[in-house]
Amino acid sequence: MKTHEFAIIASGLDPQADDFEDRFFEAGCSDATLSFQKGAIILEFAREAETFSAAVISALSDVISAGAKVERFEPDPLVNLSDIAARTGLSRAALSLYASGARAANFPPPTARVTSDSPLWDWCLVSEWMYAHQKVDQEAVTRARLIKEANRIAEMGDVEPHHFAQQMSSSAAAFESV
Repeated sequence: MKTHEFAIIASGLDPQADDFEDRFFEAGCSDATLSFQKGAIILEFAREAETFSAAVISALSDVISAGAKVERFEPDPLVNLSDIAARTGLSRAALSLYASGARAANFPPPTARVTSDSPLWDWCLVSEWMYAHQKVDQEAVTRARLIKEANRIAEMGDVEPHHFAQQMSSSAAAFESV
């Protein structure tokens, strides 16, 4: 088994309650570091599982059984050049050259804050481009796609664990067979 790292951002429980941490521990989140930041419950997982999707599915189920509402998953699918550098091991200067087209063609355009000094890129598109240019492995692309899919499902509202597991398993099969 492999250890998979990701975070779940949740809400719906009072962090001041006496049983706050116990609820997560008893629900199976003993492999998560728990914190409360900016009004959100943050569970940073280091979960052992055969696949990344299996780790995400089981963690979601555990968080819901603790009584929390899953808001989203991280690492965030929107990234700046510094985030891309950290995820790929490339320098920010090299990434600036890629983004400007000076080092290679067709780097994905920013998807948010395009007119600002700090644009954001879609990590899925960037990881696919990086994979095509042999800068990341296929696993990085699969993880990016799965996090994006998990967030799409979470955005639809209250996430029912069985439904989430079915959708994620289906997506994982499609992404992992590419």
